[in-house]
Amino acid sequence: MKGLISTIVAILTGLIVLLGYFFKIPLLLEVRSWILDWAVILAAMAVFIGVINLFMVNQSRFRSKQKGGLYSLILIISLAVTLLIGLIFKLNHPVMIFIFNSIQLPVERSLMALLAITLLLASIRLLRRKISFFPVVFLATAVLILLGTAPLPFGELPFFSNMIRPLIAQVFAAAGARGILIGVALATLTTGLRILFAADRPYGGK
Repeated sequence: MKGLISTIVAILTGLIVLLGYFFKIPLLLEVRSWILDWAVILAAMAVFIGVINLFMVNQSRFRSKQKGGLYSLILIISLAVTLLIGLIFKLNHPVMIFIFNSIQLPVERSLMALLAITLLLASIRLLRRKISFFPVVFLATAVLILLGTAPLPFGELPFFSNMIRPLIAQVFAAAGARGILIGVALATLTTGLRILFAADRPYGGK
């Protein structure tokens, strides 16, 4: 009975939201807006619960003196300080902008740089095991992007910076990213339809 009720609620909710995009009926639009508002509230509560869980896990790791406990303490302090400053000064305050530009943005750039180097080393190791077409293309692309982006001791290479890198980034990489996004959209649509017709029941039931 519980699974049946959750299935009915999920199907009706999905139908109301879906029909609200095709039929401009005032009552239907109002109900759809109410459902979407509740969805946003539930998503925010899920993020809040996730933050609390992150805090509890890391403080437990620090108190039990597990490996990496110092990093857990740094994470807890950073989380608390950032949350407190955000609640006091709000998002558009110069203090929050300074924190983002001085801490968050450099950390993200460093992680992206580490990711690029890691992928490059992984492709080199793959070539050492077996030489095939796609690893060679990947390695050559990574080298060309690095030559056109990274600062070199003898100066920039105009041909790579002005022609090769924009061609790879704006044509080939953009086309691949759009293809991935189209695939994600189609998969999301298929999953939504399967849930709508009760073929899949992640909300409960069999």
